Amino acid sequence: MIKREDYFNRQIQLWGEEVQTSLESKKIVIIGSGGLGCSLALALGTSGIGRVDMVDFDTVGLHNIHRQVAFTLKDEGRLKAEVTVEMMRAKNPFVEANAFTLNFKEFKELENSYDLILDATDNLQTREDIDSYAKSVDTPWIYASVEEFNGQVCFFEKASFGVFNISNHKPGGITAPIVMHIASLQANLALRYLAGLSVVKDKLYYLYFNSEGELITQKFSMPK
Repeated sequence: MIKREDYFNRQIQLWGEEVQTSLESKKIVIIGSGGLGCSLALALGTSGIGRVDMVDFDTVGLHNIHRQVAFTLKDEGRLKAEVTVEMMRAKNPFVEANAFTLNFKEFKELENSYDLILDATDNLQTREDIDSYAKSVDTPWIYASVEEFNGQVCFFEKASFGVFNISNHKPGGITAPIVMHIASLQANLALRYLAGLSVVKDKLYYLYFNSEGELITQKFSMPK
């Protein structure tokens, strides 16, 4: 029989039994089970958070697999949210993981409640909808996006996503490592917040590689 204290040993060493136990009562939802969503599920689905819900109506395509770490070639054609939930359950016997094979507009009508919402979508219109919904239910959310060799992350609490130019922009090519890198930053912000550690809110982190291959990080305070 697997013991919680053995499974979460390294995190317990980091912040103690009390904080680790507190995570069991936390509920999060990840909107999107693509590149960012898979990596978030891998990081947060095994961290001790009590409930992790995945929302995605899409199926796995061959072009997804190289950067979407929950999927293998045998998963092509399957529902992304269901495969991602299977992965979390297979890695962590203590998590309640659920798949919602809906779009976000349908999902929010269910009126579930969460401690934190994580954006893992790929379009600005849905993120604007997430922002409006999060503020209507007084729940913080973490935005992230990736394209080519760059990405950005922001923990939204009071700032409005409306500062972004909402357009039909579609991302260009994407490297697999930048997806995992940005999702890792997003997951770290989430886990710190859920564990009761300090998190800087309403500040956008923009990371990119310049023409010489140097990783640059810029920070922007978001207007409220």
